Amino acid sequence: MSLKIKPISDRVVIEPMAAETTTASGIIIPDTAKEKPQKGIVVAVGNGKKDYTMTVKNGDVVLYGKYSGTEFKYEGKDYLIMREDEIYAIL
Repeated sequence: MSLKIKPISDRVVIEPMAAETTTASGIIIPDTAKEKPQKGIVVAVGNGKKDYTMTVKNGDVVLYGKYSGTEFKYEGKDYLIMREDEIYAIL
C-alpha cells in the first residue's frame, strides 16, 4: 500500500475508495449518478511543518471534502494529494 511518492511538508496522498454502487435499500446507482468518493486510505504522509506533527499515518481511512485535494494518476491508479487540514476525520 506504500508508494514511492514522498509528499512534502503537511501533505498526504490518499487513494480514494470506490463510490457506492447501491443504496441502503438495494437500488443500483448508475455510473452517471454516482458522487465523487469522500472516503479514502492514506498511502503516503509528509514530514509535517516546524512545530507541527502529522496526525494521520499510512493505512488510516479518512473522510475529506468532496472537492478537496488535487487528483493525479500514478502507475495507472487514481490518487489525491492534499494538505492534512483538508481531512475532516479518521475513521
